[in-house]
Amino acid sequence: MSESKPKKKFSRRKFIVRSAVGVGVLLGSGYLTRSIWRRSLASLANSAEAPFMGDTETPPLWFEVRADNQIILYSPKVEMGQGTFTGLAQIAADELEVDISQIKVVHAPTSSGNIDGLSTGGSTSINSLWQPLRELAATMREMLKNEAAKMLGTTAAELTVKDGVISGNGKSLTYGDVAKEVQEWDIPDVPPLKDIKTYKYVGKPVPRVDLRDKVMGAPIFGMDATMPGMLYGAVVRPSSIGAKYVSADTSEAEKMPGVVKIVKEADFVGVIANSRMEAEKAKSGIKVTWDIGKNWQSEDIEEMIRVGKGDPVVIQKKGGSRRILDNEEGVITAEFKSPIGAHAQLEPNGALAFVEGDKATVMISTQVVSITRTEVAGRLGLAEENVNIIPTFLGGGFGRRLHTPNAMQAAVLSKAVGKPVKCFFDRKEEFQNDTFRPPTHHVLKAKLGENGLIKAIEHNLSSGDVMFGSPLFPGIAEPILGADVGAWRGGMIQYGKIPNFRAISWRVKLPFATSWWRSLGLLANTFAIESFMDELAIKAGKDPVEFRLDQIQEDEAGYRLKEVIKAAAQKAGWKDGVQNGRAMGFAASTDAGTPCAHVAEVSIEEGAIKVHKVTCAIDPGLAVNPDQVRAQCEGSIVMGLSAAMYEKMTVKDGELSPTIYGPYRMALMKDAPKEIDVVILENADAPGAVGEPPLGPIGAAIANAVFRLTGQRLREMPFELS
Repeated sequence: MSESKPKKKFSRRKFIVRSAVGVGVLLGSGYLTRSIWRRSLASLANSAEAPFMGDTETPPLWFEVRADNQIILYSPKVEMGQGTFTGLAQIAADELEVDISQIKVVHAPTSSGNIDGLSTGGSTSINSLWQPLRELAATMREMLKNEAAKMLGTTAAELTVKDGVISGNGKSLTYGDVAKEVQEWDIPDVPPLKDIKTYKYVGKPVPRVDLRDKVMGAPIFGMDATMPGMLYGAVVRPSSIGAKYVSADTSEAEKMPGVVKIVKEADFVGVIANSRMEAEKAKSGIKVTWDIGKNWQSEDIEEMIRVGKGDPVVIQKKGGSRRILDNEEGVITAEFKSPIGAHAQLEPNGALAFVEGDKATVMISTQVVSITRTEVAGRLGLAEENVNIIPTFLGGGFGRRLHTPNAMQAAVLSKAVGKPVKCFFDRKEEFQNDTFRPPTHHVLKAKLGENGLIKAIEHNLSSGDVMFGSPLFPGIAEPILGADVGAWRGGMIQYGKIPNFRAISWRVKLPFATSWWRSLGLLANTFAIESFMDELAIKAGKDPVEFRLDQIQEDEAGYRLKEVIKAAAQKAGWKDGVQNGRAMGFAASTDAGTPCAHVAEVSIEEGAIKVHKVTCAIDPGLAVNPDQVRAQCEGSIVMGLSAAMYEKMTVKDGELSPTIYGPYRMALMKDAPKEIDVVILENADAPGAVGEPPLGPIGAAIANAVFRLTGQRLREMPFELS
């Protein structure tokens, strides 16, 4: 298994630039056929990382230096439990030369001017801000030193800084002393950054900066938001798929206690009352007429999603797999499925809005601050600069809050009464009006060669939309790409030594909203591919770990994938078989440039699958906070286990269900592995994605272990033993 390490490490920042240039060249190259440049774009999209889409040149937008020498860092990325605020504080503290206790990280309201033009999602918060935030903090440090030099009668080069205290010429000034005297900042060129090896906080397991507030129950979430004189709103939402609002009879609701006003819009009807209970009660008294189309059933959706029913796009191709698999004997075929999945986050969607004249303020749990501002401004006919979106902590995001049009509804209700209005989904509405993880269907084919390795392999995957239709994704890109990048995330063949392979994405437009869900298509696609890889290894009579290693390409991505595979197997004490009623299952994936491998140790107890231990090896590049990397791996593993083993939405008589926790079964504490062992490798020179990649392999790892225990190949999530 030994292999020499590449001498030169990979520069993520340079790759982003190369990726952008590559896309431009491809789009401008008329001589390329559509299928070729689509595959090239797909390859770039599969590995490139999204850069930060906001200001990276104005430190005063990011940092507020207070008189008491505390520094407020205004984060354009929201904290939804992933530890972003802590990582950003570590990065800033090291370049600012302050103790981390001096930094308080808060959400940047849009009025601050520090706005992320994209979103918080895609595992990009730390890696997209790694270089910009270091440069901003270093520049802010030099700005303070330059001003201090004037006050101390010396030059900036003669000054030293420690814990936010600038010393020189026999005197000292705190950052706070300097900042309170500055009326206008001169912003110098970005100074040389410190050697990462000298950092005090980056790379260390620093405690979370938001821990105390969460432990003490501080009012930091969207549901906690309050304003003086606040009223409560409730919007009538449909329970049927595809239902469109036609009209409403509000005569009964208008007479109910506490009702302040009923608001009828062209696309919705809502009630405003003195309390939430009164608003919800009055909402139930509104008789809405809906335009309901087809009476959908689960069987209809399953038939739509079958491979061959949608629009195919070849997203990956090497060699002549089609010729081999269509004409040669001994082709191995397998099918896999995954169901509709809900986000089921703890905090339902909602917002608190206050519209005063030509200005609006909205407090909301959202992952798309900029888009929310644009939508509210457009709905109310206001200038965007007059709309202030104040992000709060998220009680669970997972992609559910990558579109929050409910902010517009709250703003409309507020405008109708001229007072703040707080309007939230109830739990049933949250489940039925989710933007679901789409169901999938997979057909895989392969032919083994005489050497026992794969001669040709093909992955056909069918899915509803993830990126397409999202306000984050320009509609003009749909015909260019053809296939939904989010739906096929994780669906490419990652074993580059295989001489012939192909991946085909089939797009299906479903009758209900499907969109971003943590890791997008990664969980379902990896479940299918890595279960099939296990099946092929067994048919070839080879160890599943060695079978994978023998077919990984000889490049940097291949090196990193091999290393996590070897690390996971070694740490888990990999054994291919059943011992003492337990078996191990193996799976690996690479997502957003971060390779990850899992070994799941499983038994069957009272006819049910029991996962005892998961060993995870991950290479996220530089680990800014190793504890947070481990926590993200643990969270992804438990969430992926829950989805693979329990979670499923169904369609009956046009309605999605279940609509409450309990019937929508999720992993409980008793279902979680007793032990999750995380091995962190750092084979890249900057932080990479962490929040989603560890979710990929878990379903396949569990299923592969179950096969060793029972001989049953699990081909559909959630898992059921026959």
